[in-house]
Amino acid sequence: MLIGWYPGHMNKARKEIIHALKKVHAILEVVDARLPYSSENPLLRELTGDKPVLKLLNKTDLADPGLTSQWLSYFAKNNVSAMAITSNSQTSLSKTITRHFRSLQKAAKPPFKVMVVGIPNAGKSTLINNLTNRKIAKTGNEPAITKGQQEIKLDEDFLLVDTPGILWPKIEDQDSAYRLAVTGAIKNTAIVMEDIALYAIAFLKTNYPENLQDRYTLDTLDEEPIALLEEIGAKRGCLRKGGVDHNKAAVILLNDIRSQKLGQITLESPTEIPKSDNENSEQD
Repeated sequence: MLIGWYPGHMNKARKEIIHALKKVHAILEVVDARLPYSSENPLLRELTGDKPVLKLLNKTDLADPGLTSQWLSYFAKNNVSAMAITSNSQTSLSKTITRHFRSLQKAAKPPFKVMVVGIPNAGKSTLINNLTNRKIAKTGNEPAITKGQQEIKLDEDFLLVDTPGILWPKIEDQDSAYRLAVTGAIKNTAIVMEDIALYAIAFLKTNYPENLQDRYTLDTLDEEPIALLEEIGAKRGCLRKGGVDHNKAAVILLNDIRSQKLGQITLESPTEIPKSDNENSEQD
């Protein structure tokens, strides 16, 4: 199945972001710590030009701590400013962010504007609400909650420019597309849940076998993903006339992954970045 999701409002948001970029001084990019590469919008690199970028690896409470450390080392090696955060523990993050950009502010006419960008469901809105200690941005478990831009005062001379989460018209790397779907960055209505669940099971068998086996009390993992999905479905009561309801079983599995019921899981490591993208990072 070829995965892609680019609703009309995203195309409009992309045009608005291009226009607004001319008026901001820096970029705050929010990515999902469970998939820092796949949740990084490739359009952003060409749109931001030479504007400074601070990358926030969000949702680290859901991610594998060891792999989060690997990602931070990878970004540091490639001269990319990056921080690991959780959306709900931002007591001092606003000060950290303003301090990070403070040296840049001297050369800019106040107020200093920082655009917040990220793909759908990366946690931008929750982050903004916690940074400002106010419920300013709409939040939800579904992607594409934010529909338009707004400016938010973070400090006396700092403004955050909130933008809608956008994907890109064609996701070239379908492994990345599947990872995005597993985490919920692509709406469930745009994917086949069973297909995504089978991908997730194959990944968990290889990388987090104990998490998978313990969560569903599976006797063995020496079966094909489809057989394991049926076993999970049978144990969770997803039965119908003729056997297991694959879609219901898939929904349970994916919801368990997204809510950390299978533990802290990261879906990719720096070693899985395509060579061409690694070379682009080094050149940047």
